[in-house]
Amino acid sequence: MDHYVDIDVRPDPEFPANQLMSALYARLHRALAAQASAGIGVSFPGFDSKAPHLGTRLRLHGSLKDLATLLAVDWLAGMRNHVALTPPTPNPPAAQHRRVSRVQIKSSPERLRRRLMRRHSLDEHEARQRIPDNAVRLTQLPFLQLRSTSTGQSFRLFIEHGPLQSSVQPGTFNAYGLSQKATIAWF
Repeated sequence: MDHYVDIDVRPDPEFPANQLMSALYARLHRALAAQASAGIGVSFPGFDSKAPHLGTRLRLHGSLKDLATLLAVDWLAGMRNHVALTPPTPNPPAAQHRRVSRVQIKSSPERLRRRLMRRHSLDEHEARQRIPDNAVRLTQLPFLQLRSTSTGQSFRLFIEHGPLQSSVQPGTFNAYGLSQKATIAWF
């Protein structure tokens, strides 16, 4: 995790930046899954938790070898006109660290009730008593809009940038480049 690559989404009059970022991230996810890479993490240096949005820069973190292997695959095909890519660059020596992870929000009481009814053989009235309408959990976290390749359903991938830390926390990254334990360099 000693190098990084920045991928900036260029302004486009036909597509909003968040739509291009979601398309870019979906391609990255497919490439990481195909390579079964656990050594590449992601961050969004332009994220704003107050707005909330992730910004227009996707930063890939990893070893020089892992990043070179990923960049050797043409996973950016079809996106090259919409992005600007930097070569792998060493991390600044004074960088801090932070965890970037996925947060799953259970925001639909109807979906939770249907699941409860299936799993516990309850009727709708019993499920409604156990999960009232006010059980909705909302978030202000920034997200990417993705589509599942297995089910075809759209979903929101909520991303949380954890607090700054002074030391590296080792670990692995999933096929989204996110981790519940490992940190990436933050600068």
